[in-house]
Amino acid sequence: MKLQADIESPVRIARRGLMLVISSPSGAGKSTIARSLLEQDTRFSLSVSVTTRTRRPSEIDGVHYHFITRDEFFRLRDGDALLEWAEVHGNLYGTPREAAEKAMRDGRDMLFDIDWQGALQLQEKAKADIVSIFILPPSMEELKSRLLRRAEDSSETIAMRLRNAKVEIERWRDYEYVVINDDLDRAFSAVLSIVNAERLRRDRRPGLFDFTSVLLEQASADIGKLDSR
Repeated sequence: MKLQADIESPVRIARRGLMLVISSPSGAGKSTIARSLLEQDTRFSLSVSVTTRTRRPSEIDGVHYHFITRDEFFRLRDGDALLEWAEVHGNLYGTPREAAEKAMRDGRDMLFDIDWQGALQLQEKAKADIVSIFILPPSMEELKSRLLRRAEDSSETIAMRLRNAKVEIERWRDYEYVVINDDLDRAFSAVLSIVNAERLRRDRRPGLFDFTSVLLEQASADIGKLDSR
């Protein structure tokens, strides 16, 4: 997957970072899309969640998740160190508060690969900063096939994920954007289009106040020169 040409002007305008939330049923493709976005757009930083889930063979601690014990998780939660948290498939997941808040202060975009429960909590706490996208599979049969091809979960876990998919898909209305992942390149292109449009929103670009003030001052000076002739 290749990144589209950046539609932003080379004129840099100070802006506040956005919080991009991508959710989907397990196997619908959100993690693949999120990984590609991180690889091809350096303005994004990944919010690395903490989880009590057992690490898969393909996962790296501190890169894909921070793998911790349930006791450690509860200490973080009770100490208000998590921006959001949820229990998914019997495991606990949460977003460390400090890293996310620092990124927003620095004007960097943050990517959240989280489920609908966490997305709702973030929307309640930071609605103006959130851009939410829900990824749907083209069919339940295809979703099942993808989970089986992944070959990283037991048959019992796959069955649980399929049961939970119904609950997760029912939450699609809670998201601003919905992308059907019937083709990965096409789905990724749709996500990029959403990101580009959201980055250009007026309310995300406080630097426009200074930029337009300079333009108006320059216009007034030019008009004054013309009038004095």
